Amino acid sequence: MSVLVDLIVMLGMFVVVPVGLRLIDGPLPPDVRLLRRAWPLLAVPGAVALWLPRSPTAAALATVYALATLALALYAPARLAARVRQPSAGGAPLPLRALDPSEIAVLTALVTPSVAGLALVAERAGHELFGFDLDILALTVPHFHFAGFAAALVAGLVCRTSEGPATRFAALSVPLGTLLVLLGYFVDDWAELAGAVVLTAGMWAVALATWRDIRTGAADPVTRGLLAVSAVVLVATMLLALSWALGEATGLPHPSLTWMAATHGLGNALGFALCSLLAWRRVQAIATPKETASWPV
Repeated sequence: MSVLVDLIVMLGMFVVVPVGLRLIDGPLPPDVRLLRRAWPLLAVPGAVALWLPRSPTAAALATVYALATLALALYAPARLAARVRQPSAGGAPLPLRALDPSEIAVLTALVTPSVAGLALVAERAGHELFGFDLDILALTVPHFHFAGFAAALVAGLVCRTSEGPATRFAALSVPLGTLLVLLGYFVDDWAELAGAVVLTAGMWAVALATWRDIRTGAADPVTRGLLAVSAVVLVATMLLALSWALGEATGLPHPSLTWMAATHGLGNALGFALCSLLAWRRVQAIATPKETASWPV
């Protein structure tokens, strides 16, 4: 399981986060643009740390990547403050407009990699942070790259592109479900199950809107195919997540962590996150061919 999880984490570090950051609307502050360009370079020490034995050296290398995720998280409150200060074209109260569901999803995406970064440092140091064993910390790293960053960002994109009650629900429930799952780590398996239910409902809403609205409106067959794969895979992988959380809470038979990494984890990484972000990147390129143009999130 360790090798597979490490490969999934590297996909998140080197591909999912950099591609996702390109989908966040601009203009970005100069320091955030620099961070976006430098992200693959900053991910190298974190990736090297994955393959070293747990040690102070591995923890130090992981810290470099963790600091990059923290810098990204610090952009979230600055972005929120900037949104509040912007003139409101539609006349909506500024605080309410800044907390639009799609914007909440984007802010969540900016913050969640820092949870992964903190877990990576603790796990590579061999420190059971907050009492969590090292296997759970190791799985927290991919979880908050994919169920955190990628899922929240895609939910925000879907909400802004296909407005309606279902997509607003998705943009709110994906961040809420992610938070509840995190809190469930500190409470009990039943609280984690509640988070899994909320997160699954939100992700299924994303899948439905992607299949029904976004896919059918895509301009080319490659983009439609990527969106179709992401929607279908998402239904299956979140069903696995729900069955695992239910089994943990009730004692009913459920997949092992190794099996979950090979199915739910790999499916979410390749089938959902990678396909979704590549599809949205293609949509962005068609909608705004110029590099400096922004894409609404």
